[in-house]
Amino acid sequence: MTAEGESALRAQPVLDDETALRLLREGRLEVAGRLVEASNMTLYCTVRLGDLSAACVYKPVRGERPLWDFPDGTLAAREVAAFEVSKITGWRIVPPTVYRDGPFGPGMCQLWIDADDQVDLIALIRSRHPGLRRMAVFDAVVNNADRKGGHLLPLADGHVYGVDHGVCFSHEDKLRTVLWQWRGKQLPREAVNVLGRLHRELENGRLGRRLRELLTLPELAATQARVTRLIESGLHPNPSEDWPAIPWPPI
Repeated sequence: MTAEGESALRAQPVLDDETALRLLREGRLEVAGRLVEASNMTLYCTVRLGDLSAACVYKPVRGERPLWDFPDGTLAAREVAAFEVSKITGWRIVPPTVYRDGPFGPGMCQLWIDADDQVDLIALIRSRHPGLRRMAVFDAVVNNADRKGGHLLPLADGHVYGVDHGVCFSHEDKLRTVLWQWRGKQLPREAVNVLGRLHRELENGRLGRRLRELLTLPELAATQARVTRLIESGLHPNPSEDWPAIPWPPI
């Protein structure tokens, strides 16, 4: 982030998800700085609507770098799709995220999360934190090809958010993550129940209708197939032999 953006950082108000989503959709975006370490254009912004204000991340489609294995101009929609899946799980893995117009055109807009910088990310990644186990299931569903340690945002209260879901939902198996500590192990009952809910929502619910707006039909069908496989196996997936299991760099 630039010096201007760093100076704009401050304690953020605590907003419930619905209020945050309304603010992100309807509020006025003002760019305060750029996260210069990001591979795509990632802007730190403030968003204001009446008396409400918060910090957010805005990733315009025009700032996306082309990738060989994902269609151009689709990363923002994939970030929103990941939030829609997260919302149905009830696990609050992805911060409130919307697709909207902004100063540099349409893109993804996500509530800024102030992570606890006292948390040792290496120790967290190696832990058996229940939030990370839920995230491992979530990543298997959305086919996350880039779950780095730096994409984990731990809070002081113990909750852990995950961000940067632009390379998810490929119709090809691309799961690549630092969270393999549960590979091959039986899924918790909670996860099985959530997967059942996702299956119903993808088949006949709002989630399926929403993802049709954000993904291709083959990608939606592949997402449904992944959920079905997880339910039928009852196990956390194992790393693929055809795809690198861990992203690089891992942090």
